[in-house]
Amino acid sequence: MARRGYGEDGIYFDHRGDCRDPAYHRSCPGRWRGVVSLGYGPDGKRVRKKVSGTTKTEVKDKLKDLHTDLDAGVRPVRGYTLGQAVTDWLAVGLPGRTAKTIEVNRDSLKPVLARIGTRPLQDLTAQDVRAALTAMADTHATRTVQKAHNCLTRAIRHAEAQDLVRRNVSALVDTPRGREGRPSRSLTLEQATALLAAAGRSRLHAYVSLCLLTGIRSEEARALTWDHVDLEAGIVSVWRSVRAHGDTKTQRSRRTLKLPEVVVRALREHRERQDRERDNAGPLWQEHGLVLATSVGTPLDSHNVRRDFRKVTKAAGLGERWVPKELRTSFVSLMSHRGVSVEEIARLAGHSSSRTTETIYRRELRPVITTGAEVMDQLFAG
Repeated sequence: MARRGYGEDGIYFDHRGDCRDPAYHRSCPGRWRGVVSLGYGPDGKRVRKKVSGTTKTEVKDKLKDLHTDLDAGVRPVRGYTLGQAVTDWLAVGLPGRTAKTIEVNRDSLKPVLARIGTRPLQDLTAQDVRAALTAMADTHATRTVQKAHNCLTRAIRHAEAQDLVRRNVSALVDTPRGREGRPSRSLTLEQATALLAAAGRSRLHAYVSLCLLTGIRSEEARALTWDHVDLEAGIVSVWRSVRAHGDTKTQRSRRTLKLPEVVVRALREHRERQDRERDNAGPLWQEHGLVLATSVGTPLDSHNVRRDFRKVTKAAGLGERWVPKELRTSFVSLMSHRGVSVEEIARLAGHSSSRTTETIYRRELRPVITTGAEVMDQLFAG
C-alpha cells in the first residue's frame, strides 16, 4: 500500500481479534478508523480528529462530513451530547439570571432530554427534535411545549457559538400544538368581595388587597418596601420587583399609584401586626424594610404565597384552583366592566403598551365597545 502524502487523511482497520481475511477484513472483529491531522497544539503534541465505522465507505463519508465542519470553523467534540450542551448553557449561557429562572428552564427541558438527551449533538437531526416535541405535546400544554422548544433552541445556539455544532436543527422545527392549558380567570365583583372578607382573617390580607385593588404584580408586591409607601398621602411607588437586579418587568412598570382607602386600612393594620411580630421575634428578626415579609422579616417565597393564597380562596368559598396572578387579571376585568378605557388600564397595570392589555387580557376586557353609540345618542337625542 502506498504511503499517504503529508496532510492527507488516514484510513486503517483496527483489529480486535484474529483476522482470517487480511486483504478485505470480512467477518473480522474490529472497526475501520479514519484520522485527520490538525497540526500541533500548544503543548507540542499532534492534534487529531478521528472517526470510525463498520465499513471503509462509511468512514470515508464521515471524513467528508468532518472536513465540511472543519472548513466551516466547527470543532465538534466526540461524544458531546445534547444533554451536555444544555448543562453548559444553563451554567454559563444565562448571565444575570436568577437561580429560579435557571431552574425553571432546566425543568422545562426535562421531557425533551428524557428522549434525546443522550444523542450526540453533531448527529442530532430536526426529525429527532420534532419527534421529542411531538411526544411532549401529547401530555403538556402548548405554552409548556413552546417554553421547552425555546430553551432547546437557545441551548443549541450557545453550542453553535462555541463552534461545537454546524447548525441549529431546533430552529428548523415548528412548535407542535399541545394540550389545552387552564385558561386564566378573573373574579367577579361578588367573588372579589368574598375574597377580601376571607383575607381579612389571614396574614395575606394586605397582599390580597394590594394586588387585587391596584393591579400590581405579585413580584412587585413582594419587593415593595415601606420607603415606597406613603400611607398619609395614600400612594405607593412601584419601582422594584423580585426579578434579577431588582428591575421591574418593563420601563413603564415603574409607576406611582393612588391607593384605595380599603388598601390603606389593610396596610395600616398590616404594619401594626408587623411591629408586633418584630418585637416577638427579637434577635431573630431580619430587617429588610419589606412591606410583605415573613414573621421574622425575611422575603416571602412565591411557593408559600401560592399555598397560603389557596387557603384564602377556599375559605372564601371559591375553591383551591386560583393562583395569585389572577388577582391582577381580576383588576383588569373589574376596571373594564366599569367602562375604563384600555389605554388607562394599561397605564394602571404598567403594561408596555395597550396592545399587551388587549392581547393578554382580552378575556377580561368588556367585549362591547359602546363609546360610538353613547356619543351619537347624545348628539342626536332630539
